Amino acid sequence: MDLTLPLWFEIGSLVVLTLILLADLLIILKRPHIPSTRESTLWVVFYVTLALIFAGVMWLIAGGEYAGQFVAGWLTEYSLSIDNLFVFVLIMSQFAVPRRYQQEVLMVGIIIALILRGLFILAGAAIIENFSWVFYIFGAFLVWTAYRQAFPGADHDEDVKKENFIVRLVRRTVDISDHYDGAKIRTVVDGKKMFTPMIIVFVAIGVTDLIFAIDSIPAIFGITQSAFIVFTANIFALMGLRQLYFLLGDLLDRLRYLHYGIAFILAFIGVKLFLHAMHVNELPFINGGEPIDWAPEISTLMSLGVIVISMVVATVASLVASSRERRVAGQAEPAGAADAASVVAQEKGTPSTVDAPAPTESPDERA
Repeated sequence: MDLTLPLWFEIGSLVVLTLILLADLLIILKRPHIPSTRESTLWVVFYVTLALIFAGVMWLIAGGEYAGQFVAGWLTEYSLSIDNLFVFVLIMSQFAVPRRYQQEVLMVGIIIALILRGLFILAGAAIIENFSWVFYIFGAFLVWTAYRQAFPGADHDEDVKKENFIVRLVRRTVDISDHYDGAKIRTVVDGKKMFTPMIIVFVAIGVTDLIFAIDSIPAIFGITQSAFIVFTANIFALMGLRQLYFLLGDLLDRLRYLHYGIAFILAFIGVKLFLHAMHVNELPFINGGEPIDWAPEISTLMSLGVIVISMVVATVASLVASSRERRVAGQAEPAGAADAASVVAQEKGTPSTVDAPAPTESPDERA
């Protein structure tokens, strides 16, 4: 089904979203600080409201089906983006990034993610347009990814070594100082220009975003084949992620069952993709190259319901279990968000063994 959105709406939407992201970036650069809970909450509410308004406008222009595709895609990418936060916690802790400058790091990560996802979306849309059988591959990949999410193990040890190798290669090929210099990438040490450890953090963030882009793009293409909806859903999911990082804070370590909810969503979309591939089948060795008529098409409304219910159940179950354990343990100290992040890092194959730089604060940080 082809999306019939006016060109002015698509161009205008992308221009407005770009301006919002640029304004957000300028605010961070002009006033680096640790956002308060109230500030973070207001920004998250603003971006969520903006996404819902966008869905409403799309409903008026293109109809409920396409608005539903956007909301379902946005919620899927948003849930996967929350999964990103676990790894961001690990990276910030591992490299001892001063909390005052973590906003800049997160914003750079969001920009990298948008660029990578944009490239993946263009490639995915072109492939789907010409090779409908790719839905079989996407479906199988998402089911496999769901299994990795639900049952983490040592499946990605080799991936971890490769990504650690990338980070260590940067260490060996460029001069890096031992300490941060605010949010700067370059600094001067004893009259010599060097990179700060911030460059290593950006590399780690970039590798993480690449892994998440590979996982998330096939998932949203299982909901809609419109490249515009896919890209805007990703933009809205990433907008506000920086504030959500500070808002959730220590709550992240309590979302212990979140990965099960995400795994179920990915498995559901994988099955949906496989059924869609059967419905539009062109492979000659399957049903003689003819579509399989009995293969059902899962509606957007059903997809939206499954996504919402999965995340609600996973979140509620996590909070209930955490509350019960805290009552039993009394004053026992919780494991901490970094430990929870390590589990997700293992699942995703992201850097987890690189030595952190010394946590020395810069002069303006001490001030």
